Amino acid sequence: MSAEFGGRTGRQGRLSQWLRGRRPKQAPDEGGREALLLAAADAGLPLAPAAHPAAGYGCSCDRVGCPTPARHPVSFAWQTQSTTDRAQIERWARHQPGANFITATGMVHDVLDVPLDAGREALTRLLDAGIEVGPVAESDDGRMLFFTLTRGTPEDEDEWWPCELDCHPETMDEHPGLRWHCRGSYVLVPPARLPGDDDRTVHWVRGPEHPLPDPLSVLEYLTDSCARHAGEQPDHAGTAWPIRR
Repeated sequence: MSAEFGGRTGRQGRLSQWLRGRRPKQAPDEGGREALLLAAADAGLPLAPAAHPAAGYGCSCDRVGCPTPARHPVSFAWQTQSTTDRAQIERWARHQPGANFITATGMVHDVLDVPLDAGREALTRLLDAGIEVGPVAESDDGRMLFFTLTRGTPEDEDEWWPCELDCHPETMDEHPGLRWHCRGSYVLVPPARLPGDDDRTVHWVRGPEHPLPDPLSVLEYLTDSCARHAGEQPDHAGTAWPIRR
């Protein structure tokens, strides 16, 4: 016969402990991570779980030689999985306390991704000119992300600019270092952690409470700043190459 402990048999107590051990561990929400993710979802940014840093410069996906450590979705179905549903995002955030999150672009929003120095200059010029600027994030790996409305799929395909905006010779000099994340692409959404030994992050400069602007309203300032900063570097250092998904 099992001994009694506080009105519960030892066998029942061991069963309860085993069941508790089977539940996903939940870490405290340090720095308001969950609140920031829900704010992004409330702004219409569809989210899905992503990998996170492991062992310094490694990736939680355990893929040998992962080309984008801590920067990619955990599921191949990330486009259909991406959601703004608060309950689902809360479950992901609590059951995967270490995970980064990506936001799928080309559904509700696009992201104009530029070198950090060029982005900071452009942001100052945009605000000084009184032009509407939406959410803006900085990535400690040297990029600045401008969140805009998506252009959707224009009727005239000549007006369609893919993510590889600056990879073609005829456009590289016009848009040095600029990446346009649209249909079929994604970016890390703050708060996110990057690989390394110095606590690098992706964080908001202007939060998701700011309305998304038309991308063409900020594009001229971004391309101008990118060209200026590229011209200060020998051989177009910092020019972005094609984004491979």
